[in-house]
Amino acid sequence: MATIHNTYTGQLRTSACHLSSGNTVITDAPVDNNGLGEAFSPTDLVCAALGSCMMTIMGIVANRNGIQIDGMQIETTKIMSAEPRRIAEVVLNFRMPANPYSEKEKAMLENAARTCPVALSLHPDVKQTINFLY
Repeated sequence: MATIHNTYTGQLRTSACHLSSGNTVITDAPVDNNGLGEAFSPTDLVCAALGSCMMTIMGIVANRNGIQIDGMQIETTKIMSAEPRRIAEVVLNFRMPANPYSEKEKAMLENAARTCPVALSLHPDVKQTINFLY
């Protein structure tokens, strides 16, 4: 059974509907690739999915171990290559809440991020640079 329904709406724009919730995401081609750049590009969504997945798996580990991470943020930078045009690198700078994390807790959280399903699904040529700022 399908989980997402995508529609090409013209002018390098798409709409993706999450069927079980009805939530919709619009994408535009970026300005540097003939688009309007008025919404996330598909490659932006890949990077956003990576960060969201990392946070979700970290949240599961945190909940299981009584670690407080509410308010955690990520600043993500996407670096594209030209030949072929693809995501070359994703830089994720985690800003962790000011809590007294033990070294064991840091190791658990960081391992959870690095082993999330999206991180493991990306091609190994896509460099993932991950920094944790405590």
